[in-house]
Amino acid sequence: MLMIFSMSLILMSLSSLIMSLTSLISKKTFSDREKNSPFECGFDPKMSARTPFSLHFFLIAVIFLIFDVEITLLFPILILMKTLNVLQFFMLMLFFIIILLVGVYHEWNQGALTWAK
Repeated sequence: MLMIFSMSLILMSLSSLIMSLTSLISKKTFSDREKNSPFECGFDPKMSARTPFSLHFFLIAVIFLIFDVEITLLFPILILMKTLNVLQFFMLMLFFIIILLVGVYHEWNQGALTWAK
């Protein structure tokens, strides 16, 4: 146990040292107007590149990604059909789907799924 602790301490300190050294070495302090301006095929941009982004659209996209990943987690459960009996399989599926439904209900209750306000 002591060997695992000492090795993890050595690895963490070594990685912290390497990360701090690389951040100190790689700092570039020069910046000018041309490098900070958006690049549009060699021409000056016609409008501002800093247009406001819809935060609500971003939240909907994140919710979609979360539930999309959770749906992909359902596929390995199909492999468990061979090893589990029917009752265990349905209990596992029911538990997972209830977690998904509780998440959807929470997002709906918080108003994250209402598009028009």
